[in-house]
Amino acid sequence: MSSKVFVGNLDFRTTKDEVQTLFSQIGAIKDVFLPTDRESGRPRGFAFVEFESEEDAQKAIERFNGHELSGRALRVNAAEDRPRGGSGSGGYRQGGGFDSGERFPPPGKSKGSRRNIRSKKRSL
Repeated sequence: MSSKVFVGNLDFRTTKDEVQTLFSQIGAIKDVFLPTDRESGRPRGFAFVEFESEEDAQKAIERFNGHELSGRALRVNAAEDRPRGGSGSGGYRQGGGFDSGERFPPPGKSKGSRRNIRSKKRSL
């Protein structure tokens, strides 16, 4: 198990300090990360808390899963390790280029001309 926990169902007004204060009751914390929306800059409603030890992380899951904070029941579980950046669903690699070394984007949505798209709409 990891020493990092996922904290879901947070109120959008919950601050990093509030999360840190709550989870520091369990043990020493390495880091608290509250992701924000790129466009609006507001918190996304979840956080990651990394503890010094795996035992503290397990205690936090047991104690705070279902705990009410700002009128919302928290969902706390072990965080899954995922690479940062990119959704991984497209044919693009994070470093640029394409996965299979092809020259053009992978097949999918057609990039047809405007005239072609308009004529398709009219025929519907």
